[in-house]
Amino acid sequence: MELPSKRGLVCSHCLRQDSPSRRAPLYPDIWRATQGGAAWQHFYTTCRLKQIEHERPSRDMAVPIQQLTTNNEGTHNRERVPFTLIGRKEKCGDTLYEKRHYGKANWACITVHEDTYEQSICLGFMKLMRYICQQNSSGSYLGLTIPIVTVVRTDDAHSVLSRAVTVAYYLPTEHQARPPAPYDADIIIEEWPATIVYTRAFPGATNEQSIISEISALAEMLELPALCLNDSFIVAGYTNPAAANRQNEIWFLEQH
Repeated sequence: MELPSKRGLVCSHCLRQDSPSRRAPLYPDIWRATQGGAAWQHFYTTCRLKQIEHERPSRDMAVPIQQLTTNNEGTHNRERVPFTLIGRKEKCGDTLYEKRHYGKANWACITVHEDTYEQSICLGFMKLMRYICQQNSSGSYLGLTIPIVTVVRTDDAHSVLSRAVTVAYYLPTEHQARPPAPYDADIIIEEWPATIVYTRAFPGATNEQSIISEISALAEMLELPALCLNDSFIVAGYTNPAAANRQNEIWFLEQH
């Protein structure tokens, strides 16, 4: 698999379209629940602390952010990236890793080069959210999918992450044939080829230390790690990044 190499308007998906001020929330109950919610607050605080002031999420984006990163029980309502399970390795009833086949698909990708991984995913995620909400050639809300993935690069020893991080969003099935063009020139629609992926689940926060640790752990479990070890890996996030029980996966892509 070949990995993918402006400030915008606020999201209007959650705004009431017939409101004169266009500031009234479309779903008042959800709005009240989410404008102070953990997911929105996580991204707002992260952008502020990481000094990405111009990309801090407005409260208009609270509803779609919360929908994307809501509790674990809600994730089944969102379209998942489709795959075929080829096999899994287990030990004492626990799954160590899975081998999957992912088909060819279109992804919206943005590559950022901030000082830290947290800064990069914050900036990339907020730009993608604007594309998903309305800043696209269809002028419509595209719908949320999981996981949101980040492509990370490492040094040859797999001990240090590169500053270049690609954040990617899988286009929903209805938009796969004709992906809406992004208004943000930094976002590129990439067709990712079909590939074999070795994936291992892990809980908790994702940062430079945890990612390097998970890369090392999966490499030790694989019978033939040389088949998929290079300088690029994928981190897949399924749940609220502010949650203590966050669900993630590390992906190794089989080389051809």
